[in-house]
Amino acid sequence: MAAALLANVLYSTGFVLEKRALTAMPSVSVRSPARLLRQVLGSPLWIGGSLALAAGFAAQLAVYRTLPIAAAQGIFVSGLVLLLLLSSVLLGERTSGRERYAVGGILLALLMVVLSLNEQNDTVSRSAPVPLVLTVCLPSLAAGVWLYGAAERRARHRHRLPTAGVEYGVAVGLLYGVSSLAIKGVSSHLTTHDLGGALVGLLSSPYPYLLLFTGAFGLVMSQAALQRCRASLIVPVCTTVTALFTAVLGTLAFGEALPHDPVRLALRIAGTLLAVSVLLAMPKHDGTAPPPPSPTKELTSG
Repeated sequence: MAAALLANVLYSTGFVLEKRALTAMPSVSVRSPARLLRQVLGSPLWIGGSLALAAGFAAQLAVYRTLPIAAAQGIFVSGLVLLLLLSSVLLGERTSGRERYAVGGILLALLMVVLSLNEQNDTVSRSAPVPLVLTVCLPSLAAGVWLYGAAERRARHRHRLPTAGVEYGVAVGLLYGVSSLAIKGVSSHLTTHDLGGALVGLLSSPYPYLLLFTGAFGLVMSQAALQRCRASLIVPVCTTVTALFTAVLGTLAFGEALPHDPVRLALRIAGTLLAVSVLLAMPKHDGTAPPPPSPTKELTSG
């Protein structure tokens, strides 16, 4: 529990620091990843944010060794409250009434998921069948990259309302959902005994390669999206998609059983449906924020 709360603080701090650094940078684009990396690596503030996120990743490894996937996601999403507070104080972002209700609905939905847990009956799985993991992860990666590309193409249309970032958040959330499952898989190979055998087992699994892919693509995609959209909206959407993806598909892939008690089962299903419904109802356009940088201008100015 302490590691999960620490991960919340580190992730929220990291996202806000990166957003603050990106605000002061020239426009970044996924079409120029090398230029994007040069810009962010030249910012001490961005590096500080990325180090906070890396430390959150380490804390997440410890969490997955001690908590069921669904329980861990419920605690991680509670960090949205801290994220909204930091984005308001440090970034000056303001959320609309509809967005505040949406975030409240998301927190309620994930509280229902947490209440569906039973420490005595819930088990922490250490492995998952590789074909099943790949069946879950590969289509999700393809869907995330395609959705992000579709959002980029729509953003280039003239006279289009500024996007609130929902599409970007869903796309990056799918990548981070796969990353979260990969972290769970890596955690199962961590051991203080037979380090050589554990390393061989890890390298022969798909998890480090999934982490490399999601790390590279997630870095480029998330930074461009974070610069164009409010952190107070895009991060909750991304976090919700990641949490639902990991809690539902991760629970099935790693064989962590659903509740047998009817009340707990109803809470888990209802919480999942509520979170999805809120996500679908969130505003797709930002009518108050200034227009984001045009990808067309980025290409011509670069």
